[in-house]
Amino acid sequence: MPRSVIRAVRWTRRLVAALAAIAGAVVLFLALLVLTDGAGSGLPAGLTTLGIATVAALWRGRRRTWPGRLVPFLPVVVAAAVTASVCLPTVPTARRYPPALPFVATQHWRLATGSRVAVYHYPPAPAGTRHPIPLVYLNGGPVRAISVLDHRFLQLLARQGYDVYTYEQAGGGRSDLLPMGQYTISRSVRDLAAFVDRLGKGRPDILGFSSGGAVLTRALADRRVAARLHRAIIAEPGPMDGPTARFTGHKGRESARGLAPAMTGPRSTTTPRYAAAFGLMRLGLLTPDNGLIGQAEGDNAFTAADLGSDTASAYCARDAHRIPVEDTAQNFSFSPAASLRVQQTVTDSPSLAPRLRHSRTPAMLMIAECSSQVRQWETAVLAGDPAIRRTQYMPGVGHHMWNGLDDNSERAAAVITAFLQDKPAPLPNYPTRDEIPAFLRAHK
Repeated sequence: MPRSVIRAVRWTRRLVAALAAIAGAVVLFLALLVLTDGAGSGLPAGLTTLGIATVAALWRGRRRTWPGRLVPFLPVVVAAAVTASVCLPTVPTARRYPPALPFVATQHWRLATGSRVAVYHYPPAPAGTRHPIPLVYLNGGPVRAISVLDHRFLQLLARQGYDVYTYEQAGGGRSDLLPMGQYTISRSVRDLAAFVDRLGKGRPDILGFSSGGAVLTRALADRRVAARLHRAIIAEPGPMDGPTARFTGHKGRESARGLAPAMTGPRSTTTPRYAAAFGLMRLGLLTPDNGLIGQAEGDNAFTAADLGSDTASAYCARDAHRIPVEDTAQNFSFSPAASLRVQQTVTDSPSLAPRLRHSRTPAMLMIAECSSQVRQWETAVLAGDPAIRRTQYMPGVGHHMWNGLDDNSERAAAVITAFLQDKPAPLPNYPTRDEIPAFLRAHK
């Protein structure tokens, strides 16, 4: 065999071995990140990987001639590059809060629980009927800023005479962060009770949407908190407890997930540090309180585009190519780690049903036709809460029911105001408790 061929085969083997070593170094680095929970911004995992790769390169190159000794050092170079790209922050590590909104004043209230939350007030329009009972809105997320689209809907309710209050739950938007261990669904319920006490206007009506609906459901199951509430509207709730969170299967009509154009804008996941951190947290391989990225840094890094198809899943398939802009880049804020932490406390919680069956607060459940929520999350509330007086199945809308398209926001407002004023429902009472099995069969 010619020497040139022999040399080519030898170099090919060396390169293959080097590539295998590179893959091994990357796997080792990720494994050490997981084992150390990202301690020290990932530097201990990176430096350990770098040291092992260097020792291995020296051992493998000890009998080779120049320049063959350089090939085993390719994994060392890669390990150094990976360590630098994953371990060095590219955004500020101190929390950057969204700027003030131009159309509503931001107040900050210190609650009895210790949470310091951003509060927004939309007083009733001076003309027309003014409703004496205040309305408090609990937004979804969890641990997310209230979107501009939601603010517009609250303004619509205020124009109809409602005294509307809302607050960004602890850690979300302009509200102060909590230590990671304090983000729990129980804390969210206590904060709601403390907010109502601080409001000091008697028993308000509460509108809870998505994860806010789950907070409201749990509040209704707590007699001490429920006694502070006048009426409750549970809109498209998330899972209320551990057993409910483990439901899978039935969902609503087809959503725009996979049909809508991909979201544009910067993504934190194009940066190796945040791709690794958020990806490993999502897989449950890093804890929300990991040492790789702090809560504030993660909040600063996460963008609306990182939500990917989650936004599209909140709209009907027919609306895939006209999904409205829900928020501005300046107002958007989401805490992925704190959100995962709250969701985990829901999953770890025991059944709420024994306590919920004692609920006496008049309530209404709202369900969207194209809901991306698991139907049993919604029907479990209907089955468990005897005080639900009506269910309104909203045709032609997805999870985000008041979305500004066509007359969707006005229809949602009509359903809400009819219940609050104890007027006839604009839509049939569907599904009733007896109709739950048939309703689920219709959404297989």
